[in-house]
Amino acid sequence: MEIFSIENLFTLAMLTLLQAVLGFDNLLYISLESQRAPAHKQAMVRRLGIGLAMVLRIGLLFLLVNIIEMFQSPWFSVHWTGIVEGVFTFHAIIVLFGGAFIMYTATKEIWHMMQVRDLHHEGRKPKSIASIIFWIVLMNLVFSFDSILSAIALTDVFWVMATSIFIGAMLMIWLSDGVATFLEKNRMYEVLGLFILLVVGIMLLSEGGHLAHLTLFGNVITPMTKTTFYFVIAVLVLTDIVQSRYRRKLLAQRGLTRDALA
Repeated sequence: MEIFSIENLFTLAMLTLLQAVLGFDNLLYISLESQRAPAHKQAMVRRLGIGLAMVLRIGLLFLLVNIIEMFQSPWFSVHWTGIVEGVFTFHAIIVLFGGAFIMYTATKEIWHMMQVRDLHHEGRKPKSIASIIFWIVLMNLVFSFDSILSAIALTDVFWVMATSIFIGAMLMIWLSDGVATFLEKNRMYEVLGLFILLVVGIMLLSEGGHLAHLTLFGNVITPMTKTTFYFVIAVLVLTDIVQSRYRRKLLAQRGLTRDALA
């Protein structure tokens, strides 16, 4: 088979599209997390975090290609009949950890927004640049597992898989500044972004539970499909748009009423 055959180029295009679609939630997390850094270093943090994650993704890809069976073999099992049962692989553990951490982060930030009184001095605990980059890289790797495994299922040509990861990372670097700037200028959308992350965490937990064949109180954990995920996101976005426009109409109506009374 030729290296640059039509089949390989078509597979590269499909994998690049897959990277772009699956990278949405990752991009949102990166944009929100980078806001913890000083304003003049946020762009650098995003680029460095994505760049390091890209290198590690390619390394992870090389590792998984060679030890895929070990990656998917059981590590330990839990058999608490009628309460919790499951067989945990390394893949399941990583996905469950990622889902739990994202839900914790989103919930903590939502709670912080409800408690803060001065939006100009929010009182967040500062985080070091190294810490922010570490979490961006780590969560980038967690988000990458599905796309890497999908790539392995579609092709066994390493350069095709590695190139799709590289192109996906370049697209994320290109889009990250725009997403972060939008969120900074439209602070009200941070709430929407955090609730989307909360749904992402739920999706990862359900996926991890499915990978572990987890049952809770006799109920089998089934994964949230991508169709369901994007439907929920669409509903959240539409709800936010409708609510924002309705709020503006109410404020405008109140302003007209005050003017009439005056």
